[in-house]
Amino acid sequence: MAFATLTSRVLGMVREIVYASFMGSSWVANAFAMAFMIPNLFRRLLGEGALTAAFIPTFKEKERTAGEAEMWRVANATISGLIVAACVVIALVMIGVSIALGVGSYSGETKLMLELLRVMFPYMLLVCLAAVFMGMLNARGHFFIPAMGATMLNVVMIASVLFLAPRFGEQLHDQIFALALGVLAAGLAQAAFQLPTLHREGFRYRWVTPWNDPSFRHIVRQMIPGTIGVASYQINVLLTQSMAFVLGSGIVVQFQYAVRLMELPQGVFGISLATFLLPTLAGLAADKQYDDFRTTLRQGLSHLTFVNLLATALLIVLAEPIVRLLFEHGEFAADESTGPVSFALACLAPGLVLFSAVNVLARAFYALGDIKTPMQISVFCLVLNVVLTGGLLILFRDGYKQGALGVANSLSALCNCTLLVFALRRKLKYLAWQELTQPLAALTAATIVAGAVAWFGLRVWEQDIGHAAWPARFGAVFVPATVAALIYWAMAVFMCVPSATEIWKLTAGRALRRK
Repeated sequence: MAFATLTSRVLGMVREIVYASFMGSSWVANAFAMAFMIPNLFRRLLGEGALTAAFIPTFKEKERTAGEAEMWRVANATISGLIVAACVVIALVMIGVSIALGVGSYSGETKLMLELLRVMFPYMLLVCLAAVFMGMLNARGHFFIPAMGATMLNVVMIASVLFLAPRFGEQLHDQIFALALGVLAAGLAQAAFQLPTLHREGFRYRWVTPWNDPSFRHIVRQMIPGTIGVASYQINVLLTQSMAFVLGSGIVVQFQYAVRLMELPQGVFGISLATFLLPTLAGLAADKQYDDFRTTLRQGLSHLTFVNLLATALLIVLAEPIVRLLFEHGEFAADESTGPVSFALACLAPGLVLFSAVNVLARAFYALGDIKTPMQISVFCLVLNVVLTGGLLILFRDGYKQGALGVANSLSALCNCTLLVFALRRKLKYLAWQELTQPLAALTAATIVAGAVAWFGLRVWEQDIGHAAWPARFGAVFVPATVAALIYWAMAVFMCVPSATEIWKLTAGRALRRK
């Protein structure tokens, strides 16, 4: 699953590179980023959050207690209810946006944002369906195909820039509508990609009236508070970037590029791990195997911390060469965009471990059937994040406001993670996480050393080689990063960090078996 997610995230990064070269950080790019963020929020909330968190335990329970026929009936009831609810929301939003455009007077950037939102918002229905299909396949033991679905999404979105945009006119503000149509086509491709595997599993869609179905009502009751509980980070991003959209042009899209870079390691390991753990933990909770529940959760968080601490150090130290390598092409200007995006990434990266841990911890609560606790914690952290963002946007000077968004998100994620841990300890009486906390000192030392090695390597590279040509830019990122990663891994193994030794034994064992 991590390999499939890596493929998807790499293609997602290629998509961002193509986007950056096509529209840079112009006012048109800012309008598109803000418009796409709203329907895309539903992918974060549902595909990686509340819908699957509420649906999978019910789907899995029906499989075990009532058989496959009832399991598929619950799936059809959920899909039927989802289609109706999504269509109502889509209609209301599109009518509201049309009225706003008809009666209001807006700047060019805001008007374009509303026009693009009206085109792209039906993506919500497609991504909701893809989320349900993904949850069904995950519950049936399929992880690779659902993770590869996002690959199709990115391929179609890249194609819309390369092949469709030139047919929409000469000006960027006209061509940008090709990207909006590409978003709809991409959502359709992602959902359709999963249907053949579902068909082989025995799924056939039939309309099931959802209104009086007890299983569907249970899923809805679980999903509504869970939307806040699992996805507080995504809601935070939407609210804080809405504030930034009002305060200055370019801030939203520049911060969005930084978010995309941070999400590459988060998605490859953090989201993959959280997605895998939900059905696993739900099964252990259903069987009341709470010792195994604690062990599985502890191991997942341990592996997550081990991998993402290294990624955090590299993203902070190598932020500027990473942005220069990936984005500094076409309309993405070095003097206007590279510095602000790099600063935003360096401020956002310290929260990488926390963002991933919140996803895992929230799923632990859902596996235990507790919806209210993560919801209450997330509401508090949501308010905290908005307050922090507003204050930091005022304090940070122009040109650095992108960093205010990153600092606020990282601090609120720290609060969210801490409160979830304390609440989980109360719920499970004890956590037995000594194996998780004991290696933290060793991992911290290894992270500091790896960061220092990457910093020193970058200074030497810039002094002796520079970054004028593409091979030099490539080396400025990967030479220091590779050396730092090897030292980090060696130190962790030498200090007997459990995650390092377990991953090493697993890798070496598989290599020997293949040989």
